[in-house]
Amino acid sequence: MPNIKSSERSVKTDAERRASNFAVRSTIKTVTRKTVEAVGAGKADDANALLTKASSVIDKAVAKGVIHKNAAARKKSRLARKLNALAK
Repeated sequence: MPNIKSSERSVKTDAERRASNFAVRSTIKTVTRKTVEAVGAGKADDANALLTKASSVIDKAVAKGVIHKNAAARKKSRLARKLNALAK
């Protein structure tokens, strides 16, 4: 534990930020997994709706600064490619 007052406060806020970021990342993983499962099951309509939701969740994570915008673009692109492969 730090001795300096500002460092003590930093430890607390860092823990809060880490917990918040963890929750957002967990949501991204959950929505991505559900989308991939829907694609795997061949449910194009469900997968399309889930892709829209996943894109929204990923964009919100970028806005909060949890993930980098290029990482978000990569995640969305990979999900879209899987959905498009299902349509063919």
